[in-house]
Amino acid sequence: MEKELGNVVAERILPPTEQEISNEIDVKVKKYMRGEGANLEVLKDKKLKGQLSVIEDLYGKSAKAAAKVEKWLMPSEGGYLETEGLEKTWRIKQETISHEVDILSRRNQHDIILPALGPYSIDYTSNGRYMAIAGRKGHLALVDMKDLNLIKEFQVKETVRDVVFLHNELFFAAAQKKYPYIYNREGTELHCLKEHGSVLRLQFLKNHFLLVSINKFGQLHYQDVTTGSMVGSFRTGLGRTDVMQVNPFNGVIATGHSGGSVAMWKPTSSAPLVKMLCHPGPVSALAFHPNGHLMATSGAERKIKLWDLRKFEVLQTLPGHAKTLDFSQKGLLAYGTGSFVQVLGDLSGAQSYTRYMAHSMAKGYQIGKVLFRPYEDVLGIGHSMGWSSILIPGSGEPNFDTWVANPFETSKQRREKEVRSLLDKLPPETISLNPSKIGTLVAVKKKEKKTKKERDAEEEAAVDAAKGITMKKKTKGRNKPTKREKKKHEIIEKAKRPFLHEQIKEEELSRKRSRLSEEVELPKSLQRFAHKKTVT
Repeated sequence: MEKELGNVVAERILPPTEQEISNEIDVKVKKYMRGEGANLEVLKDKKLKGQLSVIEDLYGKSAKAAAKVEKWLMPSEGGYLETEGLEKTWRIKQETISHEVDILSRRNQHDIILPALGPYSIDYTSNGRYMAIAGRKGHLALVDMKDLNLIKEFQVKETVRDVVFLHNELFFAAAQKKYPYIYNREGTELHCLKEHGSVLRLQFLKNHFLLVSINKFGQLHYQDVTTGSMVGSFRTGLGRTDVMQVNPFNGVIATGHSGGSVAMWKPTSSAPLVKMLCHPGPVSALAFHPNGHLMATSGAERKIKLWDLRKFEVLQTLPGHAKTLDFSQKGLLAYGTGSFVQVLGDLSGAQSYTRYMAHSMAKGYQIGKVLFRPYEDVLGIGHSMGWSSILIPGSGEPNFDTWVANPFETSKQRREKEVRSLLDKLPPETISLNPSKIGTLVAVKKKEKKTKKERDAEEEAAVDAAKGITMKKKTKGRNKPTKREKKKHEIIEKAKRPFLHEQIKEEELSRKRSRLSEEVELPKSLQRFAHKKTVT
């Protein structure tokens, strides 16, 4: 007996590593369970008890599956800077962080000084591996951020205002002095987009394959890069602006204007979807949270506002001026002004942003653009003397989905992803403020009230149809003319009946309304202000 018990206990005891894994999964299962299970022993109804037990088993299985996915497919965990006692995270400098991180992370801290060709604008690919840089004086370059290798650099010998990657690192667009140009990875000019004019800002909608630009005359252009067709082209009517950003949630383009308003656009409408007054003065920068429900704007009155786009209300107002704004994948907000960069964080999860980190550039540097690198705890800074990269712990998503963005993808994987994304390309009509409405059922509209002429015409048509009915010939004695006429009269009355019912209902409604109006009769002193019906 003792031997048998010993064998059973030995079977239940797992090796240490497996035991630790099972304990860890059990902890994660509790996170995904929907509260405690129902007490089924109290129930007397056997049928209900069986149904609820099946549902509880399904809840347990789904929670266990979610826990296993988190354990094996999302092994990395994100974290933020933590301090002890009176220490503050925004007082920790980049030199201190570089001494504590590994060698690969330390390589992400660098300053490239090119004062003769700045100020610089930067952009990253969706997987965060490649960076495109554009100097105002014509310097364009591509850099592999994984190996820190220069892929290609060339001089276009004219002003470059902005640069943006297209669907992958093989193509990028640059807003030059007269027109925007599209280049490939080798620096070869592929297209000159003359329809766009002198462009100030560029954006790319990766799900719709649309290149969006706004020029110095305030004209907004949407061009499909797969077919080359111009999907939308219209004037904003709000003046010149270089503040433009795309909402990653729904593909809506937002532009900030000198009157303090922010307008949101889609390619199929020349009128703005939303036009909201955000600041009393000019809008200097704006950015969208990755979830698409939060927008940050900065105004010339030295205030930064956070907006809830579901209600179009201000959530928080912060002091400070920002020339450029950007949200990270984990929701950190970076803004730059002068030679100073500030990073705000919603560490409590209550949509209350506070100071998280700060960084000062060398005196005299003028920051033009800040941009978080995807899937890395890195913030890229384009400034008047070149570009820089600093470490911001907790800013990047620690786990990447290789079907969405793979920093280590091969050329074969890139080709397959390109074909797949072209097959899944969304039409421009799907861009809307609420994309979740697509695929839902359209609400049934109320029947419109018919006019008297329409009702009379329908009644006449029904009577004519009743008169045209041919009577069957019956046996002798049942086919008399009087009986036939009586039958025809009954058919015509039957056809008229629904119209008479409708007329009676309308008369009853009108009587009720007249009674109510008589009951709520105004006193004599106020009767002269009442609306008098015109006599027809």
